[in-house]
Amino acid sequence: MAEKIRVTPFWGCMIPVKYPQMELSVRKTMEPIGVELVDLEGFTCCPDPIYFKARDKIEWLTIAARNLCIAEEAGLDIITMCSGCTSTLLEVRFLLAEDQELKDKVNEKLKKVGKEYKGKVKVKHIVVMMRDDLGIERVKASVKRPLTGINVGIHYGCHLLKPSQIMGIDDADYPSILENLIQAIGANPLTHTEKLLCCGKGCIDDEMPIDMTYEIFASMEEANVDCMGLICPTCFNSFDMGQIIIARKKEREFKMPVIYYCQMLGLAQGLKPEEVGLHMHRIKIDKIMEMISKPKKVNVAV
Repeated sequence: MAEKIRVTPFWGCMIPVKYPQMELSVRKTMEPIGVELVDLEGFTCCPDPIYFKARDKIEWLTIAARNLCIAEEAGLDIITMCSGCTSTLLEVRFLLAEDQELKDKVNEKLKKVGKEYKGKVKVKHIVVMMRDDLGIERVKASVKRPLTGINVGIHYGCHLLKPSQIMGIDDADYPSILENLIQAIGANPLTHTEKLLCCGKGCIDDEMPIDMTYEIFASMEEANVDCMGLICPTCFNSFDMGQIIIARKKEREFKMPVIYYCQMLGLAQGLKPEEVGLHMHRIKIDKIMEMISKPKKVNVAV
């Protein structure tokens, strides 16, 4: 039996408040691949890597450093389930490691709450932990019901890969981490022309996010995907609810299920859709379950 990994989960804001099904899927799928989740009290918003940082960078750094301190004090590394949280925490680690004066300024503010940031804790998105600490084969070994025949259109989003100097997760232009994890559960990852396009959530313009979401769905439809696979709750919000808005504003229905990776992993591990919260999505996965449950042809040598 491979050694179990102990980490603390950083859920961020959006998953606990809007998409608890993602937390459920993580909690259900980590035990079978040898990950022990140790919950710590005191985490707050990461905070947001776009608007909060633009408003007050020092406060942004301080709040993020305080979150990192909680894990440091417990002697545990952090796994994140949100690309935005990953971006914030990794960028703050990077900036405070590069600039001692900035680190001192942040620690001066942290003194008010009895904390000191030392820079010892590691932060990894959950898919990075699966690839680097567990290994793809360990994920594959947990599969009981491979998602054979399911074509998955991958959406990476912005914050997991860029800026590459800070994130250091994969080739920002030709990533493969999600493709490899999709293949590990038996599904078929399909490339489409808008694979690296932003979901549009960070745009202030009212119409641009819908236009960007539309382009991504059109790209996936052209590639004949059965569902979208992603790893960020903010992107999920753009695509699951986004399809409803597209149908209303553009009179165009895609009806493409949007599935968080750990939910797909749960299905492959033999869990029911309800056990990973897929019944809570606006775009249902009935067709996907029919494809998974359909008896597979067995070639018999004559």
